Amino acid sequence: MNNKIVAIHQPNFLPWLGFFYKMLKSDVFVFLDNVQFSKNSYQNRVKIKSSQGAIWLTVPVLHNFGQLTTEVQINNKEPWREKHLKTLELNYKRTAFFKPVFELLQEIYFKEEWELLADFNIELITNISKFLGIKTEMIKASSLNVSGKSTDLLIDIVKKLDGSVYLSGRGGANYQDEEKFKANGIELKYSDFVHPVYPQLWGEFIEGLSIIDLLFNCGEKSLEYIK
Repeated sequence: MNNKIVAIHQPNFLPWLGFFYKMLKSDVFVFLDNVQFSKNSYQNRVKIKSSQGAIWLTVPVLHNFGQLTTEVQINNKEPWREKHLKTLELNYKRTAFFKPVFELLQEIYFKEEWELLADFNIELITNISKFLGIKTEMIKASSLNVSGKSTDLLIDIVKKLDGSVYLSGRGGANYQDEEKFKANGIELKYSDFVHPVYPQLWGEFIEGLSIIDLLFNCGEKSLEYIK
């Protein structure tokens, strides 16, 4: 019997650990880039750790209400790339794996003049996945010729990929129609991710930060913490 697991999520900016756990536990991971963008969600900002506690790292965007995630442009009139890298250097240069992780990020940030937020985010996620050793197949929802909204869209994506299991984040329970999955012969599973405690700089441990906080502190051991 086909037990192909499909996970689906918006292409967030430098996401938290649970995002990569879901990717690790699926056979195909779909970037949900064909839905409405919500500004100042985790799609264009994330928390990192500083000596003052958690702070936001934000990609400035040019965005009209109702725009799809694929259409959202980065505001390149602002020197956001230099600002981000300076912030990361300031807060993480004393970590054990600063050099390799910073070089990886620097390379992606300046690979091109990023115009679209989704392209930049997906480039970051795919390269970080490689760094972690995650081999899950990744695909954009916009390339699948799917339709529908909310639960119907998720079902259409899973079917298009011949999946039999949909792996959801826990938050999905608040808005998904669980009966519809059953009616379409798709098993609905929720992620059982438990946030690990790992070595961090700057005092008391904070969970829910960007994956890069883990990478800077733990390097190649990061995947073991995610698992």
